Amino acid sequence: MVATAPAKPTACLALADGTIFYGVGFGAIGQTVAELCFNTAMTGYQEIMTDPSYAGQIVTFTFPHIGNVGVNPDDDETGDPVAAGMIVKWDPTIASNWRSADELKVWLERRGRIAMGGVDTRRLTRAIRQQGAPHVALAHNPEGNFDIEALVAAARAFRGLEGMDLAKDVTCAQSYRWNEMRWAWPGGYTAQTDPKYKVVAVDYGAKRNILRCLASVGCDVTVLPASATAEDVLAHNPDGLFLSNGPGDPAATGAYAVPMIQEVIGKTELPVFGICLGHQMLALALGAKTVKMNHGHHGANHPVKDLETGKVEITSMNHGFAVDAQTLPNGVRETHRSLFDGSNCGIRMTDRPVWSVQYHPEASPGPQDSFYLFERFAEAMKERASA
Repeated sequence: MVATAPAKPTACLALADGTIFYGVGFGAIGQTVAELCFNTAMTGYQEIMTDPSYAGQIVTFTFPHIGNVGVNPDDDETGDPVAAGMIVKWDPTIASNWRSADELKVWLERRGRIAMGGVDTRRLTRAIRQQGAPHVALAHNPEGNFDIEALVAAARAFRGLEGMDLAKDVTCAQSYRWNEMRWAWPGGYTAQTDPKYKVVAVDYGAKRNILRCLASVGCDVTVLPASATAEDVLAHNPDGLFLSNGPGDPAATGAYAVPMIQEVIGKTELPVFGICLGHQMLALALGAKTVKMNHGHHGANHPVKDLETGKVEITSMNHGFAVDAQTLPNGVRETHRSLFDGSNCGIRMTDRPVWSVQYHPEASPGPQDSFYLFERFAEAMKERASA
């Protein structure tokens, strides 16, 4: 099955089932293999491409106007794009925004990321929903020369994300301090000069905006690599432990992350807060299980219900695995649930300030309905200090 091709295709996307999509290539020249997902956000393509949680994935953007605001250094969530590639409906337009410092095409080429435009992204999105996130090969060749059989074979040879520990590939190499707060008009990013709480953040692929949110509620943040032990964490004498977002199979990362979390919880009464992969790490440490989703949740418009207050939050999400709420042990309560498919989106221990959420309260991109979770973390550390 072959999708309609442009007059001179310079890019090709091959799915493992043999389906071929042709389009116009931009960004880097070459070939890559990955899992294919789709993201429904209308803003934040730069933040999405630099989100470490997208390691091992090519992102199909369902919103057609990608590239229209350009790119700038302030919006990177990490030093370089982590997503393997980008699929869009239209060839990116010329950037028009006062913050723009470069064109998306140039930025992708310089950063070594392949992209393809001119694709029927609605059809591609339906294919992802129907068959689950497929394994694909994406190629960009200005001459339009493609070995289709080799591309399909490469897609079929991709091992997939199940069983893959990708946190080790995107985590920091060594510990560092963070004091930059959230962007605010007119000064942009400013430094936290009066921290109240010492927080250790374990980096499984942390987004910068998460660290900014921690700093913005008064945290003096020390970031440690994903392989940090409980001894490493407690050596900083923290007031709280934060578990970051990240890519890959939580069960694989859990081989070394879970023992650390269990030891910290077992030895201390520290408040613990996790996001995304950090949520899954906490759930595994408490005795629950995780499962691979059909096509995951990737977007900035996902409704989540707080089961304890009845309120609904519109959230930003990016995950392909989920916590199985049916496996939560005694003493652990489900706190949030997706209104799209009923999947678990939050848990907490019933006898101490230890909790996590599957979605991204820092947004970037997305709504800021859930920023209160960072404030709750700060309040828990305040209460512990005054106890």
